Amino acid sequence: MSKSPFQSNDKALAKRWAAWQPRPANGSGAKPVSLKDFDPDATPFMDGEKAQGKEDVQTLAIELDALQNLLYADRRYKLLVLLQGTDASGKDGTVRSVFGSMSALGVHAVGWKAPTEPERAHDYLWRIHQQVPGAGELTVFNRSHYEDVLVPVVNGWITPEQHRQRLAHINDFERMLSETGTVIVKFMLHIGYEEQRERLQERLDDPAKHWKFDMGDIAVRKQWGDYQKAYETLLSATHTPWAPWTIVPANSKTHRNLMIATVLREVLQNLDLKYPPGDPALEHFTVK
Repeated sequence: MSKSPFQSNDKALAKRWAAWQPRPANGSGAKPVSLKDFDPDATPFMDGEKAQGKEDVQTLAIELDALQNLLYADRRYKLLVLLQGTDASGKDGTVRSVFGSMSALGVHAVGWKAPTEPERAHDYLWRIHQQVPGAGELTVFNRSHYEDVLVPVVNGWITPEQHRQRLAHINDFERMLSETGTVIVKFMLHIGYEEQRERLQERLDDPAKHWKFDMGDIAVRKQWGDYQKAYETLLSATHTPWAPWTIVPANSKTHRNLMIATVLREVLQNLDLKYPPGDPALEHFTVK
């Protein structure tokens, strides 16, 4: 790959994209990430009305399907997409809207829950490594290994030193994946406190959505401020050249899908994917 897949040749797109990426707190004077600087109501990737945005998402979904097919045929890369965000931030909706048009042959979605007993008997990245994509595959993580520097931190289950170690582990893990052909695209779905309240209430008001509601979400909501701080820490510490974060203002579901689909199309196009060369022996072969 001649250049980073995260560098756009489109100057306007590059500027918009960069505005929604964190600055690493690496001791060089960079300001640590504050999510208050990122407005969840913003719609920087929408140029028109909501209806136009929905049409654009559908168009992008078809383009992504073609690019995913090319990724599968090319087999030089693996694509890992991380969707990380608070409860009701739209991870499931993103999977349906952005990835729903792709062939199931080359796409795998993984929804991460609390670790099982066998998983807890290993290191916390053991279960993650088993689910990363193979050559030509696209894997979407609905939540991810970043839960291991959120939930245990907020609840005080690990020490500050263990927290720092985990952040370093994750950077090394993602670098190893990157250096062995995995392109990692990380999205933090950023919604506001009031927007989350409305979405959780919608699940309560609609019997068809009761299955989505978990009383544990209410307990976690009470820790909103602590989770925001934990997100700010991980965004600062793990925004790397090989696995950068994009913060997605996600109060608008349409904008959320549009922004994620636009970034993914750019990344896939930057890979310069190609179909494998044809077999010369088949050039003059006729099926009878």
